[in-house]
Amino acid sequence: MLKKGSKLNSILTGSCPRCQQESMYVAKNPYTLGKTLKMNEHCSHCGLKYHMEPSFFFGAMYVSYAVNVALAIAVFVICWGLFGMGLLATFGCIFGVMLLLMPPILRWSRTLYINMFVSYDPNAAR
Repeated sequence: MLKKGSKLNSILTGSCPRCQQESMYVAKNPYTLGKTLKMNEHCSHCGLKYHMEPSFFFGAMYVSYAVNVALAIAVFVICWGLFGMGLLATFGCIFGVMLLLMPPILRWSRTLYINMFVSYDPNAAR
């Protein structure tokens, strides 16, 4: 179990970075495709406004790019290096894995980005 108060806990659970009491997202499941990126406006526990400024999460696109590149490299090394698959099959695996993990990666990227600016505060309350 992840320790409450750690950035990793907030990132992997998608919880409020300040109090870690509730999810930032309307739908708990990232594969609810119509609501993958639909976020609450603020935390009902500590009052943190998630959209701190207009276009705040544009920076999360850069985080998403970095996460996807790291994932693609990892899948390439596993498929081509460890399993000895052909180049075309390896790129097929990369495409498949990236397609399957797109919803959680989009959420992780947003959560990672907001955690760069907001720290955990155990005394956060409305």
